[in-house]
Formats: sequence, C-alpha cells, structure tokens
Amino acid sequence: MTSWTAATSRARRSRLIVAMLAALAVVVPTSVTAAPPFEQTTIQILDISDWHAQLDPSFGVGGAAALSAYFDQHRAANPNTLTITGGDDFGASPPISSFFDEVPGVLGERLMGIDVSTFGNHNFDKGVTHLQQMIDLAGSSDPSVVGDPFSYVSANLQNRDDELTGVEDFKIFELDGVKVAVIGITNPEAPTLVFPGNFGTIIPTDPVAAAMRAHKDARKAGADVFIAIGHLGITDSAAGTGPLTEFASQVSGFDVIFGDHTDVQFQAEINGALVIENRSKGQTYSLTELTVEKRPGKGNGRVVAAASEFRVPTASAVTPDAAVVEMLAPFRAALAPILGVVLGTADKVIPRADSCGRADGRLCESLIGNVVTDAMLAHFTDADFAITNAGGLRANLTCPLVDSLTDFCAPQADPTNIEITRGQTFEVLPFGNFAVTVDMSGAEFKSMLENAVSQIPAANGRFGQVGGVCFTYDSTAAAGSRVTSAVRNVGGACTADPVDLTAAASYTVAMNDFMAFGGDSYPSFALRQESDGTTLEAVLAEYLSASSPVSPDIEGRITCIGAACPAAP
Repeated sequence: MTSWTAATSRARRSRLIVAMLAALAVVVPTSVTAAPPFEQTTIQILDISDWHAQLDPSFGVGGAAALSAYFDQHRAANPNTLTITGGDDFGASPPISSFFDEVPGVLGERLMGIDVSTFGNHNFDKGVTHLQQMIDLAGSSDPSVVGDPFSYVSANLQNRDDELTGVEDFKIFELDGVKVAVIGITNPEAPTLVFPGNFGTIIPTDPVAAAMRAHKDARKAGADVFIAIGHLGITDSAAGTGPLTEFASQVSGFDVIFGDHTDVQFQAEINGALVIENRSKGQTYSLTELTVEKRPGKGNGRVVAAASEFRVPTASAVTPDAAVVEMLAPFRAALAPILGVVLGTADKVIPRADSCGRADGRLCESLIGNVVTDAMLAHFTDADFAITNAGGLRANLTCPLVDSLTDFCAPQADPTNIEITRGQTFEVLPFGNFAVTVDMSGAEFKSMLENAVSQIPAANGRFGQVGGVCFTYDSTAAAGSRVTSAVRNVGGACTADPVDLTAAASYTVAMNDFMAFGGDSYPSFALRQESDGTTLEAVLAEYLSASSPVSPDIEGRITCIGAACPAAP
C-alpha cells in the first residue's frame, strides 16, 4: 500500500511537471514575440577644430558665412544635429576678430549654430576676465544679440568655478529622445602656452581621470551617448600618435572623441570610440553619423554604428549666410582705413611655412622668422641677438597673389614686388605682445637655444627663429644638451666669429614678452626684461616702412645635424 501510494504520487508529480513545461512552452515564445522592436535614429555631429575665429575664407575655403551655409544644409537633412568645436575657437585670430576683443568671432559661432565648445590655451590669451566676457556673450539670451546661444564645458579645470561662471563639466542634449552627453577637456599644458597669470588660479588636471568622472556623472544624469571634445591633438601625423590618441586609449565608454589643437586630419577607432581631428581654421569639417538604437518612448539609447567623413567647405560652392555677412560689415568697414595701409614691399612671397615645408614654421628656419627677428635687432640697436617663438608667427607676411575680397590687400600684379599691409602684420602677430630686451649670460642664451630645439623631431610652437646668430644643434643628443656651436650673423651671412655660450660672456637679447615671462617653457626673465612700450607688431611695421623692399633669404641661421633632423621638401 505504501509502495503503490508513493508510486502514484510520483506519477502525479511527473504529469504536473510535464503540464507546467507545456504551459511554459506556450508562454515564453508568446512573450518574446509580443516585445516591441527596437527603434533606430540617426544623430548627426558637425565639428570644426581649432577655428581661431577664421571668419573669412582662407585660400577660398571656410569662413563663417560659408560654414554656416554648409551646416544649415546638413541640419535641414537631419534636424537631430549637434554642432561642436574643441577649443581655440577664438584667440590668435585675424584682425577682423582680434581687433574687437574677439566679439565678432563669438557672434560668428552663434550664427553658425555652434552648440557647445571647450577651452584651448588660446581662449585664455587675454586672461580669465576677458574669457568670462566671451562665455557670457556666447550664452546670452538677449534678443538683440545675433544667433543662438551656446555653452562651454571643461571637466579638468581645478578652481574653474572660482574664476569662471557658466561653465560645466558636461552638457546633455536630447535628440529624438536620446540623451547625448558632451564632455569637455582642456589641454594640460595650456598655462605654459599663454602669458603667465592668464589662467588665474585655474589648474588643468589629468584629462583621463576628469573625463571618466564626468562620464560617470553624466550617466547618472541619464545620458545614453557619450562624446568627448578635447583640445588634444595628433603630434605625429604619420604614426597617428599624440595626446589625442593617448587619451582615447585610456578612457572607456565613449562613442566619439573629437580632438583639436594640431591642424592634423585624423580618424581611427580606439577603444570602441571613433576618434577624429580636423584641419584647423575651417579648412575641413567632419560630418559624423551615429546610428542609435532605442526603446520607443524610453530612451535607453545605444550606438550600434558610427561613421564619419571630412568635408572641405569651398566658399564659392555655396551662397554665403547673409546674416554673417551683415554682422561682419561694420567691423570690416572700421578696419579698412587702418589695415589697408601699405607698409612696404617684398621681392618674393614671405610665407609662414619654413624651409622644411612645415606650414606653421615650427621645424626649421623661415623667411618670416628672419624678417621678424631682424626687425627686433633694427629696433633695439644695442641688442646682440634676437629670438622669437615660431608659435607666435601666425600667417604669411606678404599680401596674397590670388586676391581675396575679404582681406586688406589690393590685387597683386607683380610677384617680384608684393605689397605688405598693416593688415598682414597684424595677421602675423595677433597677440599684442611687446618687444623687450634682456641682459643675460652666454650660458643663459644657450638655455634659450636649447629650449628652441628641445622638441625636435616633433614640431612645437617653442621652436625658435633667430636673428644675429647662426647656431648648430645635434638632433640625436639629449634635450637640453643639443646646441653644439654658434657664430654671429652679420649682414645676412653666418660669420666665423664665435658666440661664447658660457657664463663668462654677456649679451643683450631681444624677444617678445611672452617668452621673457617664461612662456613656451623658456627660462623666465620676468624681473630683468626692459621695454620701451612698443608691441612686436609695431616693431615689424616700423622695420618694413624703413627697409622696403625686403628680400629675406634662408641663411643657415639654424643648422641641424644627426639622424632626427627635419627633412627639407
């Protein structure tokens, strides 16, 4: 009896389990089939790098009016669009912006539809008080201010909120139900690239740690998609290496990382993120499309595909934005009688590019470097030598041979007799630095030359253009011990007269005050500099007026030896 009852009980349990499994077999597929499908949307991101308030086209490309027209076309095709830039959106700007405290540059960004930017070193060119004014102008909701407001974000600035208001670590935008976080990063070395004190008490911190903290906070705030905009660039374009890729390789959870700062076009996938840098000054912009999967009505976006391409905004291919043209007109009219003045002429093009073909003149001796340092020696007649950082030379000196309606030059008919206007000297030297002299020992002067070539083979703004001296350095020696010899340069030629680079000798050296205060990692002579109150631009203008026609040559002022020397084109 007991045995039969147990068997019967087991049979009943077996039948019950079979029935339950049968029921589950019906329920599970029905439940899966009934779940709503994922929806997809496409988010579009437009990005320009290192814009520097390039309001007018350069060699027929870019300019705010043309970029605005291109951006409007893209937004019409997809309204789910963010338009961003990664710092240095103003600073080291052409006169059309710099003459008016960068107001036209920021107004141009508003009209172009910029949504968010971060800070680069040049945003601090005029200090934190001026930067606050630009932040306020960018974010103004006053209906009398043209264009639409935009924001600044930077997550790695210690003491930021003590000096600036209206800046956050990140900003979240909602596009078609998807929340997109944009996190800003400022380049850590930025304070060394501007006039000492311009950052106030602000100190850039580790970009990776700051970005990951901001990412965590943005996720808590509901962000689905994560974008970083960093004033970080590619320094070796052939290898695709530099602060941008170093940053991308150490962070996680980002969908796109936009770089800036070094005028390199770059794209790669690193750590699951699309990493992008454009050419500077609007010479290219990137159009990035993110395919985002989301649950209907719930957000929960997830990027399932990303693609980007570079576009060249040829100005003549679009109708310029009339609002930008109208905004710039009064500024342009105010400048014409000042910057249209012809200072002198040259018998050849005097480019920013150096003798090694580097467009920004940061690897080798350049014609423009020779003219500017010669101008300093002509102004300070008691100076033995002159030196200026290549990062401070921002444009060609001579008027363009292909005429532009937006510059302050007349059409140039003779390539052996090219005009140089005041507008060109301000383009070359936009920072308002003063020319100064410093009395120093030969050993101190050697330390300046050492700093000038310390980053070779990498291009760097500290690279020094020199006057009154010719020096040789060994590219394979340790930085700080590279300069092997120096001789005087007299009358445009390197002589056999040696320059004593020891503590026993003493010289007077002309430079700009940025360098004298220790900018670009030069030794600081802040307490020993002397100035007559003349800006470096005025020194150059004075020289051109007195010495034209100018006819500079590459004279061997900077000679490199060793396997790591920059190569001539």
